[in-house]
Amino acid sequence: MKRCVLTAPAKINLYLEIIGDRPDGFHELAMVMQSVALADRIEIVSRTSMAQFTQRIQIRCNHPDVPTDESNLAHQAASLLLDRFPDHLAQLGLIEITIDKQLPIAAGLAGGSSNAAAVLVGLDLLAGLGLTQPELCDLAAEIGSDVPFCVMGGTAIATGRGEQVTSIPSPLGLWVLLGKYRHFGISTPWAYKTFRQQFSDRYISDTVGLKQRRDRVHSGSMVEAISHSDRAAIGQLLYNDLERVALPVHPPVAALRQAMAAGTDGQGADVLGAMMSGSGPTVFALLETEDQAVNLRDRVQATLDDPDLDLWVTQCSPTGITVIDA
Repeated sequence: MKRCVLTAPAKINLYLEIIGDRPDGFHELAMVMQSVALADRIEIVSRTSMAQFTQRIQIRCNHPDVPTDESNLAHQAASLLLDRFPDHLAQLGLIEITIDKQLPIAAGLAGGSSNAAAVLVGLDLLAGLGLTQPELCDLAAEIGSDVPFCVMGGTAIATGRGEQVTSIPSPLGLWVLLGKYRHFGISTPWAYKTFRQQFSDRYISDTVGLKQRRDRVHSGSMVEAISHSDRAAIGQLLYNDLERVALPVHPPVAALRQAMAAGTDGQGADVLGAMMSGSGPTVFALLETEDQAVNLRDRVQATLDDPDLDLWVTQCSPTGITVIDA
């Protein structure tokens, strides 16, 4: 038996701009992504005996709404490696993947993508594949747009459909308050489809224009603020195009964003900035200290007074998938 335990952290978007359409049907994006310390725990166990099992991959999860079949991205990650490296993975026999789900599901925090990234890293270790991070990211891109960033973690610029990832120094020390209504979700396909319907007349469509806009994000204001550890500027420059379609039709998300932006005194004190992450519905606020984050959590909870609202205090993380036991 071989065993590996990893953490699979959530990600937030500090910047998300929709540039235009791609020939493959996806949107061309320019994003700045950030890992946070809140994470799922992934345990991978290989058993050489396949007795009593007809499937090579077994998924278990403590959350009843997480699928355990081939639709789970962690399952797809394991299947991909089994397909590409059959001889190396033959030694592992049965692969059991247990997901201790700490991240909210359908939250815009890349929980499923992060789980898949952890499986890629863990199986690479258990099977002794010796894959480099770029090689893992190439495989990750075949599973989903967010998976390459989740393999890399920390802070990164993401372009293309999100799979072209360039690491940049992390804004160390920033605290994050996350909030999500437990039984509320926003469909990612709906968000992007609605944005296309409403704003496609502003899309850049020519190849040269797309490249120039992708290049500009690398030297843009948000990246400059991060490189100088200018926390106030990072908070002021938070941007997400998908808020333009999600907030008007989802009042609870808009109210949560407003409550976070109001700060610890209702007038914006302490909070650097607040925004919806990705396609939502999770909203986050950036703060400088843990005490400020805790105080804002308490104020938001009291202001909205909704038992369905979950809040987490966490911190920006300079790392992604981490092996904690092997």
